[in-house]
Amino acid sequence: MGKKALWGFLVCMMAVVFMAGCGDTAKDAKTESYLTIEDDAGRTVTLAKKPERIVALSTSFLEPLHEVDATVVGCPSSKMGIPDYYKDVEKVGAVYNINIEKVVSLQPDLVIAMKGMNDKFVANLESNNIPVIVLDMKSYDQVKHSLDIFSQITGEQDKAKGIIAAMDKKIEDIKGKLPQETKRVAILHSTAQDVTVQLDDSIAGSVAKMLGFVNVAADTKPLDNNPDAAPYSLEALVKEDPDVIFVTSMGDMQTIKKAMQDNVENNSAWQTLRAVKENHVYYLPQKLFLLNPGMHYPEAVETMAKELYPQLFTEDK
Repeated sequence: MGKKALWGFLVCMMAVVFMAGCGDTAKDAKTESYLTIEDDAGRTVTLAKKPERIVALSTSFLEPLHEVDATVVGCPSSKMGIPDYYKDVEKVGAVYNINIEKVVSLQPDLVIAMKGMNDKFVANLESNNIPVIVLDMKSYDQVKHSLDIFSQITGEQDKAKGIIAAMDKKIEDIKGKLPQETKRVAILHSTAQDVTVQLDDSIAGSVAKMLGFVNVAADTKPLDNNPDAAPYSLEALVKEDPDVIFVTSMGDMQTIKKAMQDNVENNSAWQTLRAVKENHVYYLPQKLFLLNPGMHYPEAVETMAKELYPQLFTEDK
């Protein structure tokens, strides 16, 4: 092979190598993503770019999203749980009746769904090329985890860390005021039609556990359709004879109290309970214990603690 032919061959080979390198670079650039998240459903979700149009399918997500500067363009309609700054955001139907067509019409680049409530919508949304993150946000630890996820999405991790540290401190300060004693509590959930017992993973149950209270129903077998609740039994309640009874509720409070009186309190055995005789039966506010309190978990903790030990919080009034 002559010198000219050899030189031409080398030039061609260098060009091929260069083009191959460019191809790899282009491929790498094409596959580069903004963020990859493993959600609470065990799914790996990759976001190609920073989301700028987020639809939240639960009102519980709204305040944490706002705290880390997320842009929310859609949320459910609800009488409770929507902050004033989201009142004018497009509504996508009731919490338990999401209008998926409306969600898609908002052209979101991310939908955040509640585990156990919105799972059925995931496949439909993904078929419309809309990424979906499924989160479980009931306990305080789950609230902090969700806030961390949201901060990764918006790039505001330092802001989330500061918020979490402040909430942790408030809760520790509240717990620090309480005497070192064990309180055995029962938590009932009342509607106009039914009464159930709340377990440790319920909102009120988790708050009681944070305060060091012992839920007398903690080991009770849960309902088939609700892992956070168990059937109500006055016989079992009398046997456990808790120091305190908390009541969470859903519906009009006057109706709830009448239902409790008709279905529970009129039974003579109820009057034998220590908590009843000592006036330690407390109705907890729905705004903190019906829906997830989210960023207001410290307020929920303080509310429950104040019911038992109001004298320890007089300086806060």
